[in-house]
Amino acid sequence: MTWTRKLAAVSAAAAVALTAACTQPSQTEPTKEYTSTVDQKASDTATTLSLWTFVELHGQYYETMAGYWNEANPDRQVKVEINVMPYDDMHNKLQLALNSGTGLPDLVDIEVSKFPNFTKGEPALEDLTAAAAPYVQDLVKSRLDLYSKNGALYGLDFHVGTTVAYYNTELLEAAGIDYSTIETWDDYKAAGVKYKEETGKTFATVDTSAAWQSNLLLAQLGGDYLDSDGNVTVDSPEVIKAFDILKDLQDSGAADVPPGGQPDTEEAYGSINNGDFAAMVMPSWFMSRFTAYMPELAGKVAVAPAPVVEGAVSKTVGGGGTGTAVPSAGSNTELASEFIAFAKLSKEGNIEIWKTLGFDPLNTSMWTDESIIRDPENETIKYFKTNPFDAFNAVSDSIGLLVSGTSPNFPSVNNTLTTETLNNIFESGTPVEEALKQAATDLRNELGQ
Repeated sequence: MTWTRKLAAVSAAAAVALTAACTQPSQTEPTKEYTSTVDQKASDTATTLSLWTFVELHGQYYETMAGYWNEANPDRQVKVEINVMPYDDMHNKLQLALNSGTGLPDLVDIEVSKFPNFTKGEPALEDLTAAAAPYVQDLVKSRLDLYSKNGALYGLDFHVGTTVAYYNTELLEAAGIDYSTIETWDDYKAAGVKYKEETGKTFATVDTSAAWQSNLLLAQLGGDYLDSDGNVTVDSPEVIKAFDILKDLQDSGAADVPPGGQPDTEEAYGSINNGDFAAMVMPSWFMSRFTAYMPELAGKVAVAPAPVVEGAVSKTVGGGGTGTAVPSAGSNTELASEFIAFAKLSKEGNIEIWKTLGFDPLNTSMWTDESIIRDPENETIKYFKTNPFDAFNAVSDSIGLLVSGTSPNFPSVNNTLTTETLNNIFESGTPVEEALKQAATDLRNELGQ
């Protein structure tokens, strides 16, 4: 069977995985009429809560959680009315509605890279701090901080997006490499050099159309692309060191740019499936890409903690995300806030997030529930050679945050890096410091700094 036919053969499963993605969706995705498939167990007197999202599978999840809420709260029942829109259309419509104060939903999903646009000035979103309070002791704080401003919490995510390493153990064992001995970036490079010598193939990826690896390294090094005031720092010593580490991987032959510029592309799925790469460092949601697009690798891929730098400030960092918010001009803000906190933060909700969406949820009390994380019937657990939660729990006390992700200047930084700077470094061979200084100059001019 050709790769194209293989891809088509798993399209049904892939549709679920892609709609649950926490990277930016296609900008041209057509509007889909949402069809309710879940019994929300709502009475005729239930309060209708309108919800906007750009991901169809999110709608099914919210309906399921409405059913749980209604069983537990018979006197405060809700009926969630789902409206699925294309990514750009939804965010643009939301901005217009917030500006006018009319036509707003009760609840809305906001993709993480767009979220800073909605917290500029005085946010027109409800502070969810009080609603989150019953659950906060079990939550990964850095994922709350990502959607916070001046001590107020404005969005609740589906997942941590813990950045981990994925290793094709079959390929590595054939080359005499034990992935479990890889702890540092130096170990990662050494394994890559040996793998190249033994097989003639590339061990790992360095990416041009995304910054997952540099984000991880910056969290470990204690650096960032912007400071807390939004000033550009992409030419700081920490950023230069992060990219020096990645460039050294490429120069040593241990890593190279995958088709499509990063592992999360259709071209890269085929390449990884064909054994062109044996390792990659990506957020936890990348597990869904293996189960959907690379079924032939089932039982061969290990999930492990990502390599770290010596003296790392944080061992890992969260990647991607969708923050659900409550517009302040809505008519049911208190009920909407309490419902969404229950749906996104309670243990019941987090178990459903894992089962339905395959994400590593914010509530880490679920991470140690053996009945859930060792469920032999769970498709994700069955797929991987190791239990993903072993890797998550190994770093759960050290999940960092890049403060730049909360800044309204971050979209400009991310665009410059992924359309120009990374290509200059990894494709054109521009020296790291030169490329980053140029990026800093361009960004300061663009942002008026």
